[in-house]
Amino acid sequence: MTEVPLRRNRDFVLLQTGQLLSGIGTQSGLIAYPLLVLSLTGSAAKAGVVGFTRALSSTLLALPAGVLADRWSRRRLMIVADAVRVVAVGALAAAIVLDQLAFWMIPLVAFVEGCGAAVFLAAEGGALRAVVPVRQLPGAAGARSGRLAAVWVAGPPLGGALFGLARALPFVVDAVSYAFSTVSLLAMRTPFQQEREPDRSPLRSRLAEGARYLWSRRFLRTCAFLFGLANFIGPGLLLAVAVLGERQGLPGGRVGLLWATFGGGVLLGSFTAPLVRRLLPVRGVLLLELWTWTGCALFLVWPNVYVLTASILPTALAIPATDSVVHGYRLAMTPDRLIGRVESVWSTISLLVAPLGPLVAGLLLDNVPARAAIAVFAAFGLVLAVWGSLSPSIRTAPSLDELDAVT
Repeated sequence: MTEVPLRRNRDFVLLQTGQLLSGIGTQSGLIAYPLLVLSLTGSAAKAGVVGFTRALSSTLLALPAGVLADRWSRRRLMIVADAVRVVAVGALAAAIVLDQLAFWMIPLVAFVEGCGAAVFLAAEGGALRAVVPVRQLPGAAGARSGRLAAVWVAGPPLGGALFGLARALPFVVDAVSYAFSTVSLLAMRTPFQQEREPDRSPLRSRLAEGARYLWSRRFLRTCAFLFGLANFIGPGLLLAVAVLGERQGLPGGRVGLLWATFGGGVLLGSFTAPLVRRLLPVRGVLLLELWTWTGCALFLVWPNVYVLTASILPTALAIPATDSVVHGYRLAMTPDRLIGRVESVWSTISLLVAPLGPLVAGLLLDNVPARAAIAVFAAFGLVLAVWGSLSPSIRTAPSLDELDAVT
């Protein structure tokens, strides 16, 4: 496919910098939440409640946030989402410093922070589309994957280290990161949406319009289900790495290093993604990730946690190239007035599927031999890979030239 190299204009750099800073703050805060609950209550169950509360708020608000992003100013929504999170997380940090912290405050702040994340992400796709030309969207999406990988690698260790210095410190850093993101958004001048007429239709019909658009485009529909379902595999296998590492007697730090290795693979893959897109057609890029998931079957031959980790590293390398095509093409193909809703429908599919992976992995590892548990995930990956290989919509995926001609 023909792709114009990504050129980072001022507003794109500001958007990316703000998202990187806020992402590091968010990830450092995510690990700090359970540490804070455990230090306050000693209850793992309550720590789980906080994590569930944050995930629940993002899931519940994903679709309504898409409607808001397509109706109101996306830039203002992102600024408000950041500002609300500054206040909420800052209040939590203040309560810790003043020794006024009660448990109920923690899930409340986590819920508010999750709501802010849902609104911000719903508007983020339109912002990216606004500051990047269509033919550069795959490169921009690939850069975004690299940023997320860097955040995933750096955020949790940073949060744990900051919490060790002072319980409030990771939340202070989280609030400051949102403030920096707000400043970067205020400095941008590019409108985040095209001129549009006010939509007075009921909320239900506006939500349905985004879902109908995604469903009516075979390529987008197939990718939504293929890669939405693939989100079941990764989290499940990563939980298996943690469980099997513990069963093999590895210390917690080494298990964390195995997880970080996967994140490092994604980060490295973000640098090789442009080369992969140049060497392979769109179909080849998409199938690359799907087929690499079947590599976990190596564990069936050699049941060792290091083998399992090594078997998913090719997938880590492939993910940024896939994301750059899937997310870049989706943004390029979707009309500006529908971007928020289409992105929210896509996010909802992922948010509903991804938590099932660890749940199923945990149940299997507790009730069947480890080889049988991993075999389930390998078989699931094989089904997705065969489906993608036989799919007419993947085989006839549009080129960037075709997208550029209709946008």
